[in-house]
Formats: sequence, structure tokens, C-alpha cells
Amino acid sequence: MEITEININVREEEKLKAFVNITFDDVFVVRGLKVIEGNSGLFVCMPSRKMQGGTYKDIAHPINNEFRQKLEKLILDEYQRLLAEGKTSTDS
Repeated sequence: MEITEININVREEEKLKAFVNITFDDVFVVRGLKVIEGNSGLFVCMPSRKMQGGTYKDIAHPINNEFRQKLEKLILDEYQRLLAEGKTSTDS
């Protein structure tokens, strides 16, 4: 399975830096990932849902750490490329 599209919409908020949608094999889309500025730098949050107790639970996520790292690297590289080009969206 390959990531065939990464769509990023840059935000200008303190911690939330972008919303991300990714497409796999040109046939399956996962929406609602986020690029977040944390204490140790940028990281990617998976799409999540707020539970009754006020906690959040991922509704889509990588099964292993190797794929999580690959996914995060691709997303953050694309995010940095957009910033370097002065764009706010890969739709532009």
C-alpha cells in the first residue's frame, strides 16, 4: 500500500499547524490528521473522536511504529515544502 496523495491545509494557530488528508493507492482517503507543534517540535496526530469521558480516541492509526514513522516523515516533509514555497494548501 502506497500513499499516493497528501493534502495539507496550513493553519496559523499556536499549536495546530495544519489539517491533513492522505490517500492510499488512489482509492482510499483518511481525513482529519493534524500537524501539531509540541514541546519537542512538530508531530502528526491521527484522526480522533471525543469520548464521553472527555478523552480522545484515535479512529484510524498505523498498526506498527515503522509505518507511523514513514507516514509522519512524508507528511512533515510535505508541510515543510509548502512553508518554504509560501503556500497554505496543496490545493493551491
